Amino acid sequence: MSPAPAAARSDDRHWTREAIRRLEADFCRSADTHLIRVELPATPGITLYLKDESVHPSGSLKHRLARSLILYGLCNGWIGRDTVLVEATSGSTAVSEAYFARLLGLRFVAVVPRSIASAKIAAIRFQGGEVHFVDDPREVYAAAQALADAHGGHYLDQFTYAERATDWRGNNNIAESIFAQLAKEDHPEPSWIVCGAGTGGTSATLGRFIRYGRHGTRLCVADPQGSVFHRHFADPTITTVDGDCSGIEGIGRPRVEPSFVPSVIDRMIAVDDADSIGAMRALSQRLGRPVGGSTGTNIVACAALIAEMASVGAEGSVVTILCDSGLRYSDTYFDDAWLAARGIDWRPAAERYAAVLGAAA
Repeated sequence: MSPAPAAARSDDRHWTREAIRRLEADFCRSADTHLIRVELPATPGITLYLKDESVHPSGSLKHRLARSLILYGLCNGWIGRDTVLVEATSGSTAVSEAYFARLLGLRFVAVVPRSIASAKIAAIRFQGGEVHFVDDPREVYAAAQALADAHGGHYLDQFTYAERATDWRGNNNIAESIFAQLAKEDHPEPSWIVCGAGTGGTSATLGRFIRYGRHGTRLCVADPQGSVFHRHFADPTITTVDGDCSGIEGIGRPRVEPSFVPSVIDRMIAVDDADSIGAMRALSQRLGRPVGGSTGTNIVACAALIAEMASVGAEGSVVTILCDSGLRYSDTYFDDAWLAARGIDWRPAAERYAAVLGAAA
């Protein structure tokens, strides 16, 4: 193939510069997300903080990842003015990527399991994205790559590139933001930071930043019981699981993703889906607004760590992530009939975690 004319290459370079400027302008328009302080009446020496990622313009923690993945593609020369963007996702990443694709005038196609919440499908389409369904969640990877190849496009591949597309040393990543916002609190260096794992990118960023900043904070990853991640953490020879790996959208995977970095994690806690939903309901009651299922998973792990700290008389802070709004799950996790049909008894867990959080049961 003969090289492109100099004028065409110059035009492409100009488009890329303009695309990056638009992404940076969007970043400047968006204030940093809030760090919510939650007092715990049952453990007065320990404070819980929620990094509220639901307030991003595209509504979730995945806003940061989507921006990083598209910048990574632009700066690597993988994305041009006519590139079709494709992603394999359980929903939230696609909403955010569709947001940024529309900002750049690019076509975006999300490859999703047919089972994901209808509100996420609506949100992807609202942002201008298209949706391609697969019946088996394990098919999303191959289907996304095939679609990208068919269109001469770019498969964003969050599961491979999440841990490398984000600047873990700073640049206002989520870890740097958490520590900056805690600076004037009673316990500015948290005892624990808790997050979930879908790609593994967030835990990689947090774990690396903790080490880079020479912090004494430890990192705990909360993982659905059916997921492979906590099994792999305990036994590196385990790399896949069969069956349904998670009833909680956005976290837990059937295979160990390339972006999952277990060496930067101090501890993993496996969480039952019913406990995740009960904790989600309890926290929603405590805050007076609905939060999503993966936030409930995080709260279960936080409660275990807080109980351990209290049992030895330790004081300090624990930080976790409020990943997205519960409004995306009004027809699933907040629908009692939907839960009952799946045999998920969340009420006992909701009572337990309401006591931890000081919420009305």
